[in-house]
Amino acid sequence: MDLTGRRVVVTGGAGFVGSHLAGRLVGDNDVTVVDDCSNGRREWVPDDAEFVAGDCTDPDTVAEAITADVDVVFHFAAAKLVDTDQPRRQFEDNVAMTYNVLERMRDVGVDRLAFTSSSTVYGEAPRPTPEDYAPLEPISAYGAAKLAEEGLISTYAHSHGLRAWVYRFANIVGPRLRGAVVPDFIEKLRSDPDTLVILGDGHQEKSYMHVEECLDAMLAVVAGADGAFNVYNLGTRTTTSVDRIADIVAEEMGVDPDREYTGGDRGWTGDVPRMRLSVEKLAALGWEPSQSSDEAVRQATRELLADR
Repeated sequence: MDLTGRRVVVTGGAGFVGSHLAGRLVGDNDVTVVDDCSNGRREWVPDDAEFVAGDCTDPDTVAEAITADVDVVFHFAAAKLVDTDQPRRQFEDNVAMTYNVLERMRDVGVDRLAFTSSSTVYGEAPRPTPEDYAPLEPISAYGAAKLAEEGLISTYAHSHGLRAWVYRFANIVGPRLRGAVVPDFIEKLRSDPDTLVILGDGHQEKSYMHVEECLDAMLAVVAGADGAFNVYNLGTRTTTSVDRIADIVAEEMGVDPDREYTGGDRGWTGDVPRMRLSVEKLAALGWEPSQSSDEAVRQATRELLADR
């Protein structure tokens, strides 16, 4: 699908990835952002985008944003904490948002949806993990909700004429990132440059992808995948450990802290300690990441330091 000259809705478009996507699309498209700004900021929404303030668990908010003249919806809105202390509410809210979006799209005849899922749907799977790996066994309510949402989208794709692109993200990093290991380390070292407390044992090892490459990959999938229900991993071929991230952040900040570990092989309940996604299916479309995981982390660290 060519996105030039389209009417596009981005739910969660005031958040980290969503705001970057809205900024990328707004020059060539008519963009509407819908967000309650619980995970983002109003000032991150591009000036030329229409803004609908509200929560996608509210059908009226979704109805205001998604009208019959919309060509495609990028559905990014979600409660994102993997280690939430309200897992039932998170599960119910995330599934409700996706159901509301799908129902509204069906009601007004909008038939193109791009959805941000997550590597958490795989649980603790062999690496590199391909899209057809089974069984999918998430270990967090967040991952379980993403899997349920994928199931809903598959139903609408196969039974109601929807074309869907589902992105299973690795760890995406870059400007505006909050609530993740890189900005967490930056904040800790700004507060105390002599000591860095690290959750787990520091050996957790995952794939990190810069947000700009993530956008490139998302748009390549929309342009190149033409099935009813298209599932693609988005990540890099390499991984970076938590200890290595600590090295990179400390180097960029010019500090050399002592490290204290909370212990255990994961940072929190529901944390998958090791993750690397297969990106062979993405590469078959003709797109591959140019950065390693380490390079993405270093670029994001520099941008976050400048951003704050």
